[in-house]
Amino acid sequence: MRINCRVCGGDVEAALDLGRQPTANGFLRPDEIESELFFRLAVGRCDRCTTVQLLEEVKQEVRYHDGYRYQASGSAGHRRHFAENARRFMDTELTGPDPFIVEIGCNDGVMLAAIAEAGVRHLGVEPSGNVARVAAAKGVRVLGEFFDETTAKAVRDGDGPADVIFGANTICHISHIGSVFRGVDALLADGGVFVFEEPYLGTIVDRTAFDQIYDEHIFYFTVRSVQAIAAHYGFELVDAEPIWMHGGEIRYTIARPGRRVPSASVARLLAEEHARGLNEPETLERLRVIVEGVREDLTDLLRRLKAQGRRVVGYGAPAKCTTVTNFCGIGPELLPYVCDSTPEKQGHLVPGSHIPVLPPEVFAADYPDYAVLFAWNHAEEIMAKETGFTEAGGRWILYIPTVHVPGG
Repeated sequence: MRINCRVCGGDVEAALDLGRQPTANGFLRPDEIESELFFRLAVGRCDRCTTVQLLEEVKQEVRYHDGYRYQASGSAGHRRHFAENARRFMDTELTGPDPFIVEIGCNDGVMLAAIAEAGVRHLGVEPSGNVARVAAAKGVRVLGEFFDETTAKAVRDGDGPADVIFGANTICHISHIGSVFRGVDALLADGGVFVFEEPYLGTIVDRTAFDQIYDEHIFYFTVRSVQAIAAHYGFELVDAEPIWMHGGEIRYTIARPGRRVPSASVARLLAEEHARGLNEPETLERLRVIVEGVREDLTDLLRRLKAQGRRVVGYGAPAKCTTVTNFCGIGPELLPYVCDSTPEKQGHLVPGSHIPVLPPEVFAADYPDYAVLFAWNHAEEIMAKETGFTEAGGRWILYIPTVHVPGG
C-alpha cells in the first residue's frame, strides 16, 4: 500500500503496519458495537520531505464531534504545563497594545482560560462541540469550526492579524496540512509566530512508543520534516525545543522568513537526527521488528499470569490503550476492565477490544494483583496517587520501552 505525501506529493509506502484498528477515542456503548468503524493503521515515510504519516485516514468529522471523549484538563501535569505556556506567551509575544492569540484545537480551554482571565484578546478554534462548551464555560471565546484557510481568512477579517497561532497535539492531527499553512499565512501578523507542540518521532523510536500511533495522529514529526514542511509553504523553522509532554515532544516555532534568527537548538537537533539516522527508511523497519517483539512479550506475560490465577486489569484509558489492545489482541478475557478517571469514558468500552471502562473506585475497592499502565506518560502522577495498590502487594506492568514489572 502506498500514497502520495500530503505535504509534497512524494511517495509514501507502508513501513509499520499495526493492523485493523478502530478510532482510538471512539469509546462506545455495548449497543454500538455493530456500527463500529475500523481502518488500517499503517505509517510510512515520504521519500522526498521525510514526513512520516498515516497511509489511511479516518474523516475528521468522525474523529472530532460532539461526543469527543478527551479533555486535556484531566491531568494535573497538563494543567500546569498549559498555565506555563499561557504565562510564557503573555510575557513574550503578547506584549503589544492589543495582542491577539489564536489556538487551533483549544479543547476544553486548558490554556486559553488563563489568557482570557488576563483579559488578552484570544480565540479558540475547536470543532468538538462538547469540549468547546466546556472551554466557553471557563470564559474562553470559541469558534466551533475546523481550522483551515477559509476559517483563518474569516478570523482575520473579523479580528485582524494574530500575534501568535498556537496548537498543542493538534497540528499532527490535521490531514489538510496545506490548508492549515495557507490559513496561518493569511492570519499571522508579519512579525508573529506559529507555535505547535507535537509528538516526536524520535521519542516513539527511542521508547518503542508505538501506542502514540493512532487515527488522530496523521503526522509523526521530526525537526527535519517540520523544517521541510515550513519551507514548502513559505515559512522558516526558527526554534525547536524538547518538552516533557506525553513522554517527550518538540515545541516548534515557525515564522516568516528573515523575521527571526533561528535558535542554535534547530541546528543541534538536526545534527542529532542526522547522526542517528532518524529520518532514514531503515528506522521504521527496525521499529517494526521491536514492536512485534513487545506484542509477543506482553501477551505472553498476560496469558502466563492468567494461567497462574493472578488478576490483572488495565489502568488508564487514553487513546494509546486502543492501539495496544487491538494490535496485541488483548480483550476482556485477559483484562476484565480498565479503570479511568474520565467520567465520559466510564461505562463505555475500549474501542475494538471492548474492554469495559470503570471508575478508579472499582480498582481501589478490590485491588488486583497486577495492573497494566496504559497511561504510562502519567506514571509518576498515577503511582503517587495509587500507593494503596502497591502497599497491598499490587504490581505495575509497563510495556514502554519493553515489557517489564518495575521492581520485579
